[in-house]
Amino acid sequence: MGVLWAVFRCRFQFLLLFLLLSCSSATEVVTIDVHAAKDLINSGYRYLDVRTVEEFNKGHPDVKNILNIPYLFITPEGRVKNPEFLEQVQSACSKEDHLIVGCQSGVRSLAATSVLVSAGFKDVKDSGGGYLAWVQNGLAATKPREEL
Repeated sequence: MGVLWAVFRCRFQFLLLFLLLSCSSATEVVTIDVHAAKDLINSGYRYLDVRTVEEFNKGHPDVKNILNIPYLFITPEGRVKNPEFLEQVQSACSKEDHLIVGCQSGVRSLAATSVLVSAGFKDVKDSGGGYLAWVQNGLAATKPREEL
């Protein structure tokens, strides 16, 4: 029952986030699949992984020019938005940079992409399905040595 509730809760949160983003007056977020993301990364886009440092260290897309800036932190109280997320991205990237934003399953990256687009980043795309879809589609991933 716990697993079913977790899946339901995650899907419900995604639906709420989707509805919130759909109703906002911000520029529309573009979501692409992992194969399109890989092609864009190979053509010069930078990959921004918005998972926690711990998640990132457990495995991430094996691409050049990857950056890890968490959008949320996992705390005893639950997930908390990184209050310095936008500032950290702005210090590492210009608003003219071409960015692909990814997370674990696509929920956080959708929210993070919306924040970046609303802040004036010109070419930001959300990687639909996140790292899970990346791995499920057989794309190269970096994992800790003991897991290889």
